[in-house]
Amino acid sequence: MLSLVVILVLSYLAGSIPASVWIGKGLYGIDVRQYGSGNAGATNVFRVLGWKAGALCTVMDIGKGLLAAGAIATIRLNDGLPSGYAFWQVESVVRLLAGLAAIAGHMWPVWARFMGGKGVNTAAGMLFALTPVTMWIVLGTFVVVLVTSRYVSLASLSAAVMFPAAVAVRKFIFDIEGLDRSLLLFGIFLAIGIFIAHRSNIVRLLNGTENRLRSFRLARGLRGRGEL
Repeated sequence: MLSLVVILVLSYLAGSIPASVWIGKGLYGIDVRQYGSGNAGATNVFRVLGWKAGALCTVMDIGKGLLAAGAIATIRLNDGLPSGYAFWQVESVVRLLAGLAAIAGHMWPVWARFMGGKGVNTAAGMLFALTPVTMWIVLGTFVVVLVTSRYVSLASLSAAVMFPAAVAVRKFIFDIEGLDRSLLLFGIFLAIGIFIAHRSNIVRLLNGTENRLRSFRLARGLRGRGEL
């Protein structure tokens, strides 16, 4: 049991690294939570500070999920791992739990007064560590929806739905080995969580007031346009 506790604590602390806040304050002297949407996520970093800061924040946020599910989840102390997950694979469940802890850390970071982002990139990093093929399908969905709609939020919501759908098709129709049922259950709960986290975006989408990408040129941000 000690192994699982250590994994969860370390994953949460890794997820708590507030990339957007540290990049904004450390490199530009700007707290992104005071501008744009007020969210401490990569999308708002793009909006406020431009593409360079946004790309760096995206890589760091994805890296937190990869680190938790791909590396921290492999920690084994003398007590080993708990058993009793029925027909689920213990390794998959532990990696999922580590990823969830990292997502929780991203959303409620202990290093940034528990004011974090929405966890989409960190979740993507975790899932890339677990099932990269599925995630390439999800990424393709995100890009297609983003290009056709120009709504980042709608693309994120579409990708959230695609993940459990793709897992189900690959697992039960194409009988792909290595895809544990826990991934499907987790994907469903993750999609619900992302929809809840984006509830304000959904309201704005329905009202036609959601922020929309004007173009796909590299974002200069408020800072690059001299508006800060």
